[in-house]
Amino acid sequence: MVTGIGLLCGVGNTAPEVWENLLAGRSGMAPITSFDTTSFSVTFAAEVKNFDPLDFVEKKEARKMGRFIHFALAASHEAITSSGLTITAANADRVGVHIGSGIGGFDVIEREHTAMLKGGPRKISPFFIPASIVNLAAGQVSIRYGAKGPNEATATACTTSAHSVGDAYRIIGRGDADVMIAGGAEAAITPMGVGGFAAMRALSTRNDDPEHACRPFDMDRDGFVVGEGAGILILEDLDHARSRGARILAEIVGYGMSADAYHITSMAPEGEGCLRAMKSALDSAHLGPEAVDYVNAHATSTPLGDVLETAAIKKLFGERANQGQLLVSSTKSMTGHLLGGAGGLEAGITILALCNQIAPPTANLDRPDPACDLDYVANHPRKTKIDVALSNSFGFGGTNGALVFRRWEE
Repeated sequence: MVTGIGLLCGVGNTAPEVWENLLAGRSGMAPITSFDTTSFSVTFAAEVKNFDPLDFVEKKEARKMGRFIHFALAASHEAITSSGLTITAANADRVGVHIGSGIGGFDVIEREHTAMLKGGPRKISPFFIPASIVNLAAGQVSIRYGAKGPNEATATACTTSAHSVGDAYRIIGRGDADVMIAGGAEAAITPMGVGGFAAMRALSTRNDDPEHACRPFDMDRDGFVVGEGAGILILEDLDHARSRGARILAEIVGYGMSADAYHITSMAPEGEGCLRAMKSALDSAHLGPEAVDYVNAHATSTPLGDVLETAAIKKLFGERANQGQLLVSSTKSMTGHLLGGAGGLEAGITILALCNQIAPPTANLDRPDPACDLDYVANHPRKTKIDVALSNSFGFGGTNGALVFRRWEE
């Protein structure tokens, strides 16, 4: 069961704010403010705005953490608070944390490398390693709340937090924990982060119009937009949730994984790996494709990726997809791509779609690509019946994940 959600990204610093802005079609993309982009081919991103880590962690401790850890702590605070969960000595060893990051403390690595070049190795902070390594988001959340159950971190590129949520679901399912704090965080809007993705020619270069740069399924799409933030869920055993009177937001019922075994950055032909991940998720949920009403697509606004995901969806869902009976949208069109944090953020958005019975829109879809011919909820949200929803995440190295959520009714 999902009993809490914490979201933080370029369109909002809390789950309600993110949801409100997504339904309004507001973009989180703007010129980068965190470093000088004068010499960069890409000068915009979807930065988190008006964020102060000192709202969530003491100043002395904040200095020992990378920005991705700050984001994880903020989203975990919201998720735990919204769930009404209290971690005590009596239940601590039954509460676990599974929070991943695709890259981790890029900002810390760059800062400490610069310090070393300027002043030698003695200028490296003693907190360099624990501030930057991927598992310290999970570690710091565990320390902050006293969660003594399973503690893990995944790093599977852009599928990271989908895998974190899915693996946490399985940890509860096999009886190793009653509650898991699960998701991901990313803070890769740095000179090396943006410069590296730009060097791959993976990013949109629409510097003169950032708000409309991310255009999944649109003829004029030209790459993704880097985002940052976190998405954290509280997953809970049903009996445990009921015993404490928790409000259940949705039920997680399926999780699937696959590997393309094809290319380091390109998806397998016809989206074959994506298809197997989605099918595996539905099989584990004991559901057929006809049960799904909405798909939150991975769709990042890349020329090939959107076409291949569309092909995989069409092959799996058949006539329902072709006849517009299945709704699909890419909320990355507003949030940007949180890389390792994307799956957690989008799982949270998918759950909010179930709770509110509204499919969020795909923004900036003005000239649909003929090869992308599904119902993508273009530009405006749609009130609709959603009983089962699927959230997709695919990453470099050909690693794929899909999560299935079901509307909760007693």
